[in-house]
Amino acid sequence: MSKKDQIRKPIDYMKSTLKKKKKTYITFLRGVTHRKIRGLDNLAKALHKQAFERIDCLECANCCKTMSPTYKKADVQRISKHLGMSYQEYFDKYLYFDETGDIMNKNVPCQFLKKDNKCSIYSVRPKDCSGFPHTQNTDFKLYVAGTHKQNIEYCPATLYVVERMHQIVIEKGKKRTVSAEDAKL
Repeated sequence: MSKKDQIRKPIDYMKSTLKKKKKTYITFLRGVTHRKIRGLDNLAKALHKQAFERIDCLECANCCKTMSPTYKKADVQRISKHLGMSYQEYFDKYLYFDETGDIMNKNVPCQFLKKDNKCSIYSVRPKDCSGFPHTQNTDFKLYVAGTHKQNIEYCPATLYVVERMHQIVIEKGKKRTVSAEDAKL
């Protein structure tokens, strides 16, 4: 990947793209859930890889600045142990149950985000963080409604994946079968 292919200012890219195409991409994502598109998961994984070749998360960290991961009990146990705190001490200091019963950070930005956009607990971070933005997960369609539609507004990498997928599936007319090779076009 050449330097000219890099997205230097991920937040600016996201804001300017969404200003023009947000409704188009939301409509596209809704449609993806109803279409039978063979090879979609392989295409999504290839586009995910491509997105992270072009976008440096350390130039962005918007997820850590504007969102909270959803914690599992195992995450809380692992992180609290790493920090030398009890489960309850950690929970009381940093977390709460939201209206759906999910465990979330009390505050954003994340308490572990450092000034250089690195995570101070990277090796033990929540699984939701290590799997973010979930565009690489098998069965891309399962994540459309609750994840990808939301994340295009917070994550330039997710937006990149959706934008390129839209180009391949709609604009290039590849409606029924796609492959990882299509990501190279």
